[in-house]
Amino acid sequence: MITCVVHYTIDPAQIEAFERFAREWMRLVTEHGGIHHGYFLPAEGASDRAEALFSFESLAAYER
Repeated sequence: MITCVVHYTIDPAQIEAFERFAREWMRLVTEHGGIHHGYFLPAEGASDRAEALFSFESLAAYER
């Protein structure tokens, strides 16, 4: 299994656009055989940061 971590800096003026992007990204990961674990925000510090985690069964599956 391979798990990817994506770091985002979110423009506070574009929250709705990021939410649309996030929902679509989750759908695409699932559609292509992956598992999207969700988006995560820091408990402390900058509030314009987020991380997403998603996994595929192998590097080859991710590359497909």
